Amino acid sequence: MLRTHNCGELNLSNTGQTVTLSGWVQRSRDLGGMTFIDLRDRYGITQLVFNMETNAFLCEEARKLGREFVISATGQVAERSNKNPKIPTGDIEIIVNKLDILNSSKHPPFTIEDNTDGGDELRMKYRYLDLRRNPVRDNLLLRHRMAIETRNYLNNIGFIEIETPVLIKSTPEGARDFVVPSRMNEGQFYALPQSPQTFKQLLMVGGIDKYFQIVKCFRDEDLRADRQPEFTQIDCEMSFVTQDDILKTFEGLIKHLFIKVKEVEITSLPQMSFAEAMKNYGNDKPDIRFEMTFVELTDLVKGHDFRVFDDAELVVGINARGSAGYTRKQLDALTDFVKRPQVGATGMIYLRYNEDGSLKSSVDKFYNEEELKKWAAAFDARPGDLMLILAGNTNKTRKALSELRLEMGNQLGLRNPDVFAPLWVVDFPLLEWDDETQRYYAMHHPFTSPKPEDIALLDSDPGKVRANAYDLVINGVEIGGGSIRIYNRDLQKKMFTILGFSDEDAQAQFGFLMNAFEYGAPPHGGIAFGFDRMCSLFGGSESIRDYIAFPKNNAGRDVMIDSPAPIKQEQLDELHLKVTLTEKKQSN
Repeated sequence: MLRTHNCGELNLSNTGQTVTLSGWVQRSRDLGGMTFIDLRDRYGITQLVFNMETNAFLCEEARKLGREFVISATGQVAERSNKNPKIPTGDIEIIVNKLDILNSSKHPPFTIEDNTDGGDELRMKYRYLDLRRNPVRDNLLLRHRMAIETRNYLNNIGFIEIETPVLIKSTPEGARDFVVPSRMNEGQFYALPQSPQTFKQLLMVGGIDKYFQIVKCFRDEDLRADRQPEFTQIDCEMSFVTQDDILKTFEGLIKHLFIKVKEVEITSLPQMSFAEAMKNYGNDKPDIRFEMTFVELTDLVKGHDFRVFDDAELVVGINARGSAGYTRKQLDALTDFVKRPQVGATGMIYLRYNEDGSLKSSVDKFYNEEELKKWAAAFDARPGDLMLILAGNTNKTRKALSELRLEMGNQLGLRNPDVFAPLWVVDFPLLEWDDETQRYYAMHHPFTSPKPEDIALLDSDPGKVRANAYDLVINGVEIGGGSIRIYNRDLQKKMFTILGFSDEDAQAQFGFLMNAFEYGAPPHGGIAFGFDRMCSLFGGSESIRDYIAFPKNNAGRDVMIDSPAPIKQEQLDELHLKVTLTEKKQSN
């Protein structure tokens, strides 16, 4: 062994012992007669001491060490005279009598410290250096703990971890597939799985009963902070269960992870219907750490010759309590915020309930004080409150007000990252209509079962059918989702027909699953959690890249290994592929 201890474990109880440490040079300090080296490994930092008087040669060698040199040092543990309470080993130091340089290092392109001077792209290019920093290492340790505790919990309640195939067939629903050409089957392609959905259902047909997998999934879609082309999910399925059984089981998992990893006790996970979430919060993943729920004013405000309200399908607002002191400049900034293309509102109306009890709005020309008092009563407003109101198309207005609510939550400090407010959103619509393609799409996926009481509506009014589906939302972030599955061939066939599949297409794409349903498929359902998102939530970050060892950038590139990249013509020929590059790409 090139070390007897690591750099984070020695303390005063080791005083007098001869030890060998190995690691990287964090920094060095030359004080003339003494040279001090901070030696770092995964576990911590220990100070090494080289004394010119007792060993001049060794001290000179130490002065030649640069940042990130890999060394091994042997010496005696001694009590430090100038202790460092900021590190666990701050009470001791090593008086070195032997030094081995295991490898030299070029000067790193950024400082390997907690607060580095390297930007995102630079650190991703040299990710192997970034991994040496404490914040990145701590994120990966958190991810490790999350995985271990997940496995512990599910194993203890009878789940079996089973791997499913990575090379599967492409399906037309959902996001774009990553496809892989087959050398042995000319002109045919595998696809990388967006999820193990059909395989975990087949495992239930096979009698496995309780399955889980911490599994890699792939989606060829536009990227953002909480998306990567390859991501990890906790994938689970159970047989002979109802929706309530699944919610109860995985409430247990969430509570287990919070108490074991965060030492936070989650007492309850309330349920909220999709309709309630949209009506009161404007989206299906509401942040319930704070109130500020929507108040609809449509009937109250019409008929006063204010066309913005009179022509609106919906007039709705929020009450930002205690914010009546907002200045005109701040209100103008909020108006500009809602007018951004990403938000989509055409403007904003405000009503200020002053501390003296008077009311002031941006539409005083159209509404007298008596009318404004009715508004304030609808909002349950008190002196000091500020009401912000939007109007227009129902769906667009709710979406815009949802963004404004979250912005006000940020400005008022109501979205505390140390507070966790989970809930289940249930009773989603089974289908959503797309005007452009003039067809229905599955809101979750084609295998989601309708509510039993709504099955008759599949023939008469499919848009009103509710799904036996549920999402777990924490602090406004969708962490996971699942459903009770269809397990009857005829019902699955009807679902495919509603989604626009011909019988031939359905058989070609999913015939294996419908055939399996003819051999005694049990009732079953499951859920999948976004593991990367869970890690970032627990770690207090908005970006999942911080919790992935080797992430890709927003263009889907791994800038460290320069991937994706062209392949040789011989490989293309073996795969029977021809690649045509555009003139622009060729010039690059």
